[in-house]
Amino acid sequence: MFKKISHYLISIALIYLCLFIGKYIQSLLGVSIPGSIFGMLLLFALLAVNAIPIRWVQPGASLFIRYMVFLFVPISVGLMQHFDVLIDSALPILASTVGGTLIVLVTLSIGLDRYLKKGAK
Repeated sequence: MFKKISHYLISIALIYLCLFIGKYIQSLLGVSIPGSIFGMLLLFALLAVNAIPIRWVQPGASLFIRYMVFLFVPISVGLMQHFDVLIDSALPILASTVGGTLIVLVTLSIGLDRYLKKGAK
């Protein structure tokens, strides 16, 4: 029982450590990219180069994913409190969402097409 709890604690601690380092990087750079994105990229890089074994992060990540719906409740309540601002900004939000999606789709399709043609030669 203690071993299982310690695995969860270590896993969650590693995830939060990456989050805090990401927030620190964001404050150093002074960019508008959220620190949580830097933290996720850091965690991904550590997992990709096998600096951290996946089994160290898996229990906490599974726990977060299992209860993710509860993590979105405060955000949803906050959106409902500022519904008027959301409605006023609906057109720019919709345009950026559709535009960003189209840019990603076009860029990926061109890149994949070039990659596949290069591999066929």
